[in-house]
Amino acid sequence: MERAGLEPLPAAAHQVETDDQTALVSKPKNKVGNSDMASAGLNIINSIIGSGIIGLPYSLKEAGFPLGVLLLFAVAYITDYSIILLIKGGNLSNTNTYQELVRKTYGLVGYLILSTLQFFYPFIAMISYNIITGDTVTKVFQRIPGVAPENVLTDRHFIILLTTIIFTLPISLYRDISKLAKVSLISLILTIVILVIVMVRAVALGPQVPKSENAWVFAKPNAIQAIGVMSFAFICNHNSFLIYGSLEEPSLKNWSRVTHVSVSLAALISVVFASCGYMTFTGYTEGDIFENYCRDDNLATFGRFCYGITVILTFPLECFVTREVIANVFFHGNLSTVCHIAVTVVIIAVATGVSLMYDCLGIVLELNGVLSATPLVFIIPTACYLRLSKERWNHSDNLLSCMILALGVLVMTVGFAMTVLHPQECSHGKEMFYCFPGNVSFHNSTLPP
Repeated sequence: MERAGLEPLPAAAHQVETDDQTALVSKPKNKVGNSDMASAGLNIINSIIGSGIIGLPYSLKEAGFPLGVLLLFAVAYITDYSIILLIKGGNLSNTNTYQELVRKTYGLVGYLILSTLQFFYPFIAMISYNIITGDTVTKVFQRIPGVAPENVLTDRHFIILLTTIIFTLPISLYRDISKLAKVSLISLILTIVILVIVMVRAVALGPQVPKSENAWVFAKPNAIQAIGVMSFAFICNHNSFLIYGSLEEPSLKNWSRVTHVSVSLAALISVVFASCGYMTFTGYTEGDIFENYCRDDNLATFGRFCYGITVILTFPLECFVTREVIANVFFHGNLSTVCHIAVTVVIIAVATGVSLMYDCLGIVLELNGVLSATPLVFIIPTACYLRLSKERWNHSDNLLSCMILALGVLVMTVGFAMTVLHPQECSHGKEMFYCFPGNVSFHNSTLPP
């Protein structure tokens, strides 16, 4: 049996137990990828903690704080389960990409649907990363003494172009995703710094921001919509095969270990971040939590700077996926050096162009979460596994897959309707009411001794 991501190898084979099934896995003669388990884990965490994390406090506002926290853990669990299920499906179908898996399972129609979703989710995420970079970095420069409001460094268009040319384009030109491991480590460290800043502000600033009515109610009507936002934040299914294939020893056992640790850490960071952000601003929480902090809050400005760097470093992971989709659909999976450079430049140029024209993508991101992320996380992995599984219908994997599939269909349909009927308002660039001296005085406050 040829293993997904491995070349056909001779006899020496060993058994790896996967739940109640036993898969015959050929022992690799040579290393296939360049990533150890820690590096692959960092890439998974970096993929999860992208632009979506700053919308998680808003998702708690939509769902209700207690229910929202429970839903966050549920989405994390489903994410963990579904990306392992993807690799199981790849093994059962002897495929090593998400697209090949769906094509072998559901034919050309399924392949085209998956390719469209798998392209648009990371592509729209790239646009959001550019917008966030333009918004956050310009506010950082505004706090530098001597930088006037009309200075070119405060122009979001200039900042987006500058960071694209200097950072995101060169990093995105890598062909080997394992080379992004160090970049992912830097991104994770900066995310921890941002988390600490949000926690400090929850203690120092939270008591000074008036609490909204029904701030601590258990559940709210927009809980389904909140799941879409959470799915957008947690999705890493679209690059799971890429990261799996980068492992030195790609096996289901190693992949499960990497996935459990990575998703658990990402879930912990996400829940703490979302909780601290919501507890600070409650019903006033914006889709971008950094829009809640005042412009002359120096600690928040440092957080904006760190987050701007984080999204710049996360951008290339999404570019890898969009490029792979194009390579698989139009170039049979192989890009020459010239085509690799050309496709990368075109993808980034189009994403940059859109982000220069639009500066508020709240409703687009919600729709992306509901219409792209939800099928990629909830529906397609489970549907493929159910089609390929040889187990009895009442096997635990089959039953759980059916439940996740049904939940995904519910979230997708109801979430889409609610997003259209109750779209997220865009407060891009507005200063919150509590930022004015006549209302609340808290600027640059610090923790009491």
